[in-house]
Amino acid sequence: MAKKVLFVTGTDTDVGKTVIAAGLLEAANQKGLRTAAIKPVAAGCEDRGEGPQNDDALLLQATASLKLSYQQVNPVALDLPMAPHIAAQEQGKMLTANRLSGFCRGISILPADFLIIEGAGGWRVPINKRETMAEIPKQLNAEVVLVVGVRLGCINHALLTAQAIRADGLKIAGWVANIVDPEMLRVDENIDTLKQMLFEPCLGVIPRLSDVSPQQVASHLTIPDR
Repeated sequence: MAKKVLFVTGTDTDVGKTVIAAGLLEAANQKGLRTAAIKPVAAGCEDRGEGPQNDDALLLQATASLKLSYQQVNPVALDLPMAPHIAAQEQGKMLTANRLSGFCRGISILPADFLIIEGAGGWRVPINKRETMAEIPKQLNAEVVLVVGVRLGCINHALLTAQAIRADGLKIAGWVANIVDPEMLRVDENIDTLKQMLFEPCLGVIPRLSDVSPQQVASHLTIPDR
C-alpha cells in the first residue's frame, strides 16, 4: 500500500494540475521514493496508433518511477475535451465514483511510497448526474493538494475550493501557486494574501517557465511529508 496518497485538484481547469503533479512526482523521485501516478479519467484523447491517449496522463506515466501501462495510468480515456460526464455520455459510457476509486485502489496496493491521483477539472466537476470528482478522494480518504492558477480572481476561487475540500472532511496537505498569467497585476501581493488566508502550507510558487519539465517544476516544490 502506498504510504502517501495525494489527490491533485485545481481551482479550475487549465491551472496546471498535471505540471504540478509531475513536479511532485519528480521531487519524490529525487528523494529516492518509489512513485506511481493515476489519472482515472481524462477527457481529450487522441489515438496515435495505440488507442486513445491523453497527453497529461502520458506525462504522469513517464515521470513516475513505477512503470505502469497506459491503461493502468488512465483507465477511462474519453475522446473530447469537455466535462467528463458529458464526454462519457456521448460515448455511451457511465462514470461512477466507485469504479474510478477502484482503479485508484488497484494502483495504491502496488509497491510505491508516493502515489499521485490527478483529478479532472476542479473539485466539483460532475462525473455523473449525482456525483462529482470530489467523491473519489473522499472514498479513498486521500489528502489533497490544491493547485491555484494565479490570475485575476484566483483568491476567491482558492478560498472557495479550500472551504469545499474541508467541508467534505478531507485534509489539504498543501497548495501550490502556479502563475498562469504573468501579466497579472500585483502577483506577489495576491500570493501573500493567499498565504495569509489559507490555513494550509504553500508547497511552492511556480513562476512562468519556458521549460515546464518535471525537473524544473520540482525545483520550486517541496513535497508534503506528514
